[in-house]
Amino acid sequence: MTPLSFSQRLSEYGKLMRIDKPIGILLLLWPTLWALWVAGGGRPALGVVLIFVAGTVLMRSAGCVINDYADKDFDGHVERTRLRPLAARRVSPGEALALAAGLALVSFLLVLPLNGLTIALSVPAVFLAGSYPFTKRFLAIPQAYLGIAFGFGIPMAFAALQGEVPLVAWVMLLANVFWAVAYDTEYAMVDRPDDLKIGIKTSAITFGRFDVAAVMACYALTLVLLGWVGLSTGRGALFVLGLALAAAIMAYHYTLIRERDRPKCFKAFLHNNWVGAAIFAGWVLDYLARPVV
Repeated sequence: MTPLSFSQRLSEYGKLMRIDKPIGILLLLWPTLWALWVAGGGRPALGVVLIFVAGTVLMRSAGCVINDYADKDFDGHVERTRLRPLAARRVSPGEALALAAGLALVSFLLVLPLNGLTIALSVPAVFLAGSYPFTKRFLAIPQAYLGIAFGFGIPMAFAALQGEVPLVAWVMLLANVFWAVAYDTEYAMVDRPDDLKIGIKTSAITFGRFDVAAVMACYALTLVLLGWVGLSTGRGALFVLGLALAAAIMAYHYTLIRERDRPKCFKAFLHNNWVGAAIFAGWVLDYLARPVV
């Protein structure tokens, strides 16, 4: 293999981190922003918001690198992933581990100005992000583990802004688990034929012919749990309107996935960005219209 130039190597690192595919950052960022706005009563401290946004980007990038390291012997057998840097042997496993460690370290340094509880919670957050890729070997629904990993910014946000993690934070985390199972099952439906061949476990395989029903049920549970959080924290019509818009988007996803067409399933997965955005917009607008006294 011809040695890569410095710029080419940076490009490969960027692909490992999925900088060119921001959907993962957004799906990780939306629930973190939900939590920041609720924990901050609609007015979270700007410095804390910036720390969490930067940390989200870094930890998602580190998670992608670890995911490719874990799947380096599988990705080459999957059409969609066979050209990834590690699968194509353009980046060595050692380089990937060093990159992931560096990203995680910088992310940890970001939380040091925050309180002790937030710092303490950052440790399981790093563990969850780093261990998720390996759960596809033994968990029937690894997407549930992903939902915890992708949503751990929620309890951290409450810890940072309130100094504690109340019940509503854990309910929001549970809602995020159901949302992650929904959207990542849509994603897994794209790769199901390849995953069956190589023996990776996914929710799309576990749910089988009930995959579409499971996605819609998880969407419904997401809305119910978030609705409880909103109403229990005094939110009103604009918040409910945001949930209604998210529900309409979810209903549209049913039209995309019901035939299990792989490109349409992938489109539904990507479209979940708008679900997260609609819910966030409802929370922001409601806090602006009905500020916490």
